Amino acid sequence: MKKAVIIILLVLILDQALKMFVKTTMYLGESHSIFGNWFFIHFTENEGMAFGMRLGGNSGKLLLSLFRIIAVILIGFWLHRIIKQKGSTALIVCVSLIMAGAIGNILDSMFYGLIFNDPMGITVNQVATLFPKEGGYAGFLHGKVVDMLYFPIIDTHFPSWFPFYGGEEFVFFSPIFNIADSSITTGVLMLIIFQRRLFKPREEMTPVAPEIKD
Repeated sequence: MKKAVIIILLVLILDQALKMFVKTTMYLGESHSIFGNWFFIHFTENEGMAFGMRLGGNSGKLLLSLFRIIAVILIGFWLHRIIKQKGSTALIVCVSLIMAGAIGNILDSMFYGLIFNDPMGITVNQVATLFPKEGGYAGFLHGKVVDMLYFPIIDTHFPSWFPFYGGEEFVFFSPIFNIADSSITTGVLMLIIFQRRLFKPREEMTPVAPEIKD
């Protein structure tokens, strides 16, 4: 249990600290290069889906937030069961990362609309205000998720002869995401890649002592 709590708290602290920093020091759309032309801190917001994907409308936003809360509860029960059954440390780490990432984005949806002013209603090139006098920009569970990690590793154009997309810009990797998204993705990928080892029956993983004959 201690390992899971440490992982979840560490991810949440890093995720929320970076989001708060970006939200209160950068204006929407502002970008800063960290490493050349392939790693930027680019401030953007979305309705709550991973890697900048959207689910439109207030109803869609509410359904997405409720779905995430239910998912976190189910993941929490799963994690508790794994710990109780003395599952492998690797499996506990994977599930803890997924749970931490889900909680991180839920916190944005729950509270950012209440504690920040409208990012679209602010004067151009002006940062958001924490706890504004006029109140927040949205109700409970309707806040937008803050994204900022942008890795346009390849930024070029399709050749003119390329079918349908000739001359158009091509960017790899184009999604903008946050630490919570990274945590979820890392946990899921580890589960997929190492699933045979992580979910192997415990008796198969425990070496059997050789029988000693008199």
